[in-house]
Amino acid sequence: METLTDHIFHLSSEADFEATALLVFELQYENNTVYRTYCQHIGKSKGNVRNLSEIPFLPISFFKTHDVKTGDFEPELIFRSSGTTGMERSRHLIKDAALYRKSLIESFRHFYGNPSDYVFLALLPNYIEQKNSSLIYMMEELMRESGAKENGYYLYNHKDMYQKLIQLRDNQQKTILWGVTFALLDFAEQYTINFPQLIVFETGGMKGRRKEMVKEELYDILRKAFGVADIHSEYGMCELLSQAYSKGGNIFSTPPWMQLRLRSEKDPFDGSNQMATGVINIIDLANLHSCAFIATEDLGRRHPNGIEILGRMDHSQTRGCSLMVL
Repeated sequence: METLTDHIFHLSSEADFEATALLVFELQYENNTVYRTYCQHIGKSKGNVRNLSEIPFLPISFFKTHDVKTGDFEPELIFRSSGTTGMERSRHLIKDAALYRKSLIESFRHFYGNPSDYVFLALLPNYIEQKNSSLIYMMEELMRESGAKENGYYLYNHKDMYQKLIQLRDNQQKTILWGVTFALLDFAEQYTINFPQLIVFETGGMKGRRKEMVKEELYDILRKAFGVADIHSEYGMCELLSQAYSKGGNIFSTPPWMQLRLRSEKDPFDGSNQMATGVINIIDLANLHSCAFIATEDLGRRHPNGIEILGRMDHSQTRGCSLMVL
């Protein structure tokens, strides 16, 4: 008999997604104290949530202040958000590491095929230096699935990475380079390589190391440095078990069990998903044991082929925090 966990990864239609989302909402309303209390504070209950647009989204800031758990369990993993020293970091308690592994691998396969086809290089110095990173766990799993002996992490040893890229290019090996923004720019200032088949993932984040720049300027620098036509990106966070992907232009698509929806900046409870530009709500049905319905602090713009990520809302730290005290 197919379990709810199994069914999430085999959704057949938008109607199936909505029906499953409503089932997950009921499950989490009944078994997640933080989520249920938040719903009650804004006047939502199982009785008045009848369709997708009526499901309430938990402000992501609650992952900084509460243990967001559906059910009572001891976590197998704990992921923390990245941040500068002294910053309050989000905490995601993972009941089932196998569920996260399945979600991240299936998300990747949906967009890029089998990880075993690729070599993975990771230029993620700040994520390696901080503990409990969901991105590093994801890299470990992709490298494990890949099985390639050339897989590896690079901190600040750009010369070694440059030489490895030349070797992989000359061997016509399908390769993915995953890098944090400031580290990719540091590399681009020292080296240039023409590797058109390379897939470059930019994860975002200057982390106070460099001046922020607009995406198009950033992507132009990276395209020239690596000799590629597009810069790819992954939209994920420690509070999620799934990832959206962009194959260029900063426009993201989701796997079938995940949706990016836009709410009004003026109305945080708007669930209509009718905005052309708005704040991003995320449904991640793989988040069975925490919360599948998350109101982020990121702005997005709708395109025919996905959602463009525009950046963080102003004054986002103050949103939602005063709505509930537990």
